[in-house]
Amino acid sequence: MTAALLPIARAALAGPWTRAALATRLAAVPLHAAPNRDPEDLATRLLDLSPSPFFGPPEALARLLAELPRHQPPPATPPRPRWRAEVPRWETPAELAAALRLTPGELDWFADVRTWNRRAAPPLRHYRHRWLGARPVEAPKPRLAELQRRLNRLLLNQLPVHEAAHGFRPGRSAATFAAPHAGAALVARFDLAGFFTSITAARLRAYFCHLGYPGNVAAALTGLLTTVTPAEVLRDAPPGAERHRLAAPHLPQGAPSSPAIANALAARLDRRLAGLAERIGAAYTRYADDLAFSGDLPLDRLRDGVRRIATDEGFRLHPGKTRIAAAHQRQRLAGLVVNHRPAVPRADYDQLRAVLHNCARTGPAAQNHAGHPDFRAHLLGRIGWVAATHPVRAARLRALFDDIDWGGND
Repeated sequence: MTAALLPIARAALAGPWTRAALATRLAAVPLHAAPNRDPEDLATRLLDLSPSPFFGPPEALARLLAELPRHQPPPATPPRPRWRAEVPRWETPAELAAALRLTPGELDWFADVRTWNRRAAPPLRHYRHRWLGARPVEAPKPRLAELQRRLNRLLLNQLPVHEAAHGFRPGRSAATFAAPHAGAALVARFDLAGFFTSITAARLRAYFCHLGYPGNVAAALTGLLTTVTPAEVLRDAPPGAERHRLAAPHLPQGAPSSPAIANALAARLDRRLAGLAERIGAAYTRYADDLAFSGDLPLDRLRDGVRRIATDEGFRLHPGKTRIAAAHQRQRLAGLVVNHRPAVPRADYDQLRAVLHNCARTGPAAQNHAGHPDFRAHLLGRIGWVAATHPVRAARLRALFDDIDWGGND
């Protein structure tokens, strides 16, 4: 090795010991004697090794050169993110923390990037858990819920969503979901099983990376928006609960951020199902986990296509919740009858009218059989539900509501 470096040593010693002169002489050394060596860099390293002119034979300088480690080029500058949507361009966790008004340590705690919170005692956990049938309701505690609402405003409400999606969108409702199917020869409804829990943390992180976020920012965003159901909560799970999905990081049902994320990650599902509907001459809309098709439907082709596309996109159909109704049957979507135009079923209207009448006659407390904490708001919500599709009926109900004596709280 030393002998091979002798031409470089001789050239270095053959003139002035300055960077420019050294680089000029070293550039003239045949390439086979100085492979992969940059003359400017080698001149700089010689001056670092011996700021004053080197005294000694070429063989001594060659030995010193042999002991120098090969120059390692500086690491390449990471490429700038390629943004694929009109989203906030947070390129570091510090920028994300600042946007959420957090310190970097607080961001780590709430995002749980090191899985501390999964092992924490219940008082320190970010979520409260309860069961609604076989579905878990995982509600974030106030501080995390506020961070998720902030992410809704800053990021999630900007994510691309397909036009077929009607749930959780401004200006859309169950009525707009049902309206395209009114008066159809056949109406088919499919249900997606575990709509929120089907969206895993890995899937969400990949989506954020696709949008352009660097890996560490995508991981922090994902941690803020997903959770793992604790083992003791899973031990109390009712029959039918999907324990294996809940034990892995997933989108929680109960977080204010989950609906917007689910709509965004279902956009490709919607696009493919809309394409299927177009090919068979059908209408298609989605409201959360409800998929609706209508028209003169080729049912076998529709069932097979919906099942295949849902599976391809990481969702599953609930095997017992597919409903097909012809025009002579009651066609219902999202609680609305759509045989002629979307409307609350007459039986539901009559039952609500009776409750309002009895509230005016005997007082609201006697009619609050389910123990609603705010019965007044509950009744107004039900009247609003009727008003979305039948304003005339809603006006009659509101007149009955106005006759109720709320004991000075009206």
